[in-house]
Amino acid sequence: MMDANTHTTVRTYTDGDRKLPFTRGFVTVVVSTIALIVMCLIFAPSAVSTGGLKGSLPFAAIIAIVGLGQMLVVQQGGFDLSLAGGVSLAVVITTHIPAGDNAALLPAIFFAIGCAIAAGALNGFLVGFMRLNAVVATIGVNALLYGVVFAVSGGVPKITTPLMAQIAGGKTAGIPNSVLFTLVILLIVSFVLKKTVVGRKFEIIGANPQAAHAAGLRVRLYEGMAYVFAQLHYCIAGILISGITREPTAFQGDALLLPSVAVVVLAGTSLLGGRGFPISTVIAAFFLNQLSQFALAVGVPFSAQTIIQALALVFGIGVYSIRLKDYKTKKSHQSNMEETDND
Repeated sequence: MMDANTHTTVRTYTDGDRKLPFTRGFVTVVVSTIALIVMCLIFAPSAVSTGGLKGSLPFAAIIAIVGLGQMLVVQQGGFDLSLAGGVSLAVVITTHIPAGDNAALLPAIFFAIGCAIAAGALNGFLVGFMRLNAVVATIGVNALLYGVVFAVSGGVPKITTPLMAQIAGGKTAGIPNSVLFTLVILLIVSFVLKKTVVGRKFEIIGANPQAAHAAGLRVRLYEGMAYVFAQLHYCIAGILISGITREPTAFQGDALLLPSVAVVVLAGTSLLGGRGFPISTVIAAFFLNQLSQFALAVGVPFSAQTIIQALALVFGIGVYSIRLKDYKTKKSHQSNMEETDND
């Protein structure tokens, strides 16, 4: 049986008896990243220098983490606009509650995780069980989260704790710890989605919720849990930001909403739901962050970064739209062939 995203596979390469499937989204984002690196080497070598990469990789890791969270929601055909509030709340909790005291950091992290689960459960209840529009519901939850942000911080930034700076901002074997955290999360998400029964059910529900419901799958539960796990991703990203940035603001999540959607679209995840592509999403996060570094290196003002991210999103949607059109054309052709055979 063909699911809603089978059209994303562009070619299957064989190596002996092994089959190596590549999606168009994966090929697109890898080729685009390689082309961008070549452009950086020619026009802006500082953007790909050792120092430049060490400074930018932690932020690419943050985009990758929130992108993976957003991907889970998009797989269920929704959007999570409460990302900004979720990230910002985790930032202010892990900076304001400890107030520089390392001993108070762990309880603050647990409190941030608890808030993330509560926010995700509220989103899941409103969208998955009450059947409210995802955009409207998550905007409302985002406003609620920012209310808590102001209650905790008063809108004033606070210096991070030394322990958090060491954990999130430090390095292991020369690799930023934030990158290592991202790789671990990527492995977990990839394994659960692609190698477990729960993950396969999750993708089936996203591809065709009506058919999944008819088959007896708990559609509303899976749709609701997507928002819970997405908020946990945002929480982890916020906790890492509180250590990477010495004095993070109370609005740190605002700049991550557009990139989170852009990397999901660039990775090839269908906006209609279905299959997700974790590895492609992480590569797309590196691409988007490196694109920003390249723009800064060639003199594009920082204020234009949002425009660059928007253009990347438009590019991804364009590729997706072409793919969907090709898929519909194939389906129409197959239907016509079947009708001819029946005649």
